[in-house]
Amino acid sequence: MTGFSKAEAKEKGYLVTVEIKSLNGRFLEINSKLHRNIAHKEFEIRDIIKKTISRGNINVNVTIEFDDTIQPFEIDLDSAKQYYNSLLKLKNKLKMKGDITIENVLHFSNGFIVKSKTEDAELEWKIVKIALNNALNSLDNMRKNEGQQIIKDISARMKKVANVLEKVDALGLDKIPQERERLRLKVAQLFESDEIDEHRLQMELVLLADKLDFSEECVRMRSHIKFFNEALKDKAGDSIGKKINFLLQEMNREVNTIGSKCSDAEIAQHVVYMKEELERIREQIQNIE
Repeated sequence: MTGFSKAEAKEKGYLVTVEIKSLNGRFLEINSKLHRNIAHKEFEIRDIIKKTISRGNINVNVTIEFDDTIQPFEIDLDSAKQYYNSLLKLKNKLKMKGDITIENVLHFSNGFIVKSKTEDAELEWKIVKIALNNALNSLDNMRKNEGQQIIKDISARMKKVANVLEKVDALGLDKIPQERERLRLKVAQLFESDEIDEHRLQMELVLLADKLDFSEECVRMRSHIKFFNEALKDKAGDSIGKKINFLLQEMNREVNTIGSKCSDAEIAQHVVYMKEELERIREQIQNIE
């Protein structure tokens, strides 16, 4: 299913932006473009995505920016104490007057101010996960809305198929007696000057008429349509697309059998229409998880 989402997360000077694009696909394919600081987290990012998405071509882009003006830092207190003690010894040795102030110690700050933006990997990863999950939630909502629209379209098309099936079934029941009589007259003409075993002829006509009867296919078709509609409503089920692909295959088989049995032009047109609608439904199903 198609979709796009973008999410940002900001904390302590870090700004993480995650963009996710989703395209239709039968299987799950994930392509990622990650900031170098989290390149080693690719497999963990894939696992997070798999918990939300099961099908489609997914493109993930993660960028990380840092505001140097609010760079977090920590003071190495042990180093600061050593600098203070060294200054105190120097003062006593030189017999200098006055107190040693914080300003004196800060002259050596480059020696004991630690922790740069590249060292806080845990904080970076934490913010990335927040942005990634927000982007996935947004994408999932978009895909759900699209899925509902697709299901409405599929349901409407399947309703049309069911209505046409009823017409085909009714036409088939009307055509059987007509076809039986047509065949009887045709056979009688072929053997007009010969003796015909009327009993045997009737038996053959009955057998042939049974072959032309597709009422059983119509019954099975109704059953498949019923299970199909139930599968569309099964929100708690596993992959809907995979589940109802099998039902579509069975429906296509029944429609093809009806088409091979009928010799009526009107029924043939209805069969063609049902096959076209089932094919459109099959294409739409490929987009549903």
